[in-house]
Amino acid sequence: MTAMTSAVPIATRHGTFVAQFNDIGLCRLDFPGKARSLKPAPKPTGLAKRWLAATATALESLLLGRAPRRLPPLDLSAGTQFQQTVWAELLNIPPGQTRSYGEIAGRLAKPGAARAVGSACGANPIPVIVPCHRVLAAHRRIGGFSGGPGWKPRLLRIEQAEFVG
Repeated sequence: MTAMTSAVPIATRHGTFVAQFNDIGLCRLDFPGKARSLKPAPKPTGLAKRWLAATATALESLLLGRAPRRLPPLDLSAGTQFQQTVWAELLNIPPGQTRSYGEIAGRLAKPGAARAVGSACGANPIPVIVPCHRVLAAHRRIGGFSGGPGWKPRLLRIEQAEFVG
């Protein structure tokens, strides 16, 4: 079991995201206005300070439509094995490109698992950095998104990705 830290705000041009780190790395990222009620964090030190800087830099790059030079260490262990496999696959989708839920399922050798892929995307604890917004429903339609209805098209527009919606 890993120790959870308190919430750490990351101010961006699109609002203040809230990051959480444990002793493995970044384990949660909440959209502006979506953070769970957590006590304010003390100023990060040591590894957490470096991870926060890496997270803020990666997030800013992504919010400009660019691939980050590097990502902070990610802890995706909160998910099932299938979810973790989906999330790892999402990291292979570059900014500006999209895949369908069915395409991801096919890449994982589970061709009938498009809905399960969608559920895994919805459970992604580190959206934007683990880019579930780049996964679309059939016919390039937006589909659902954990950040709320406005965030997915916003992120895709920033990345100049093609979608219907």
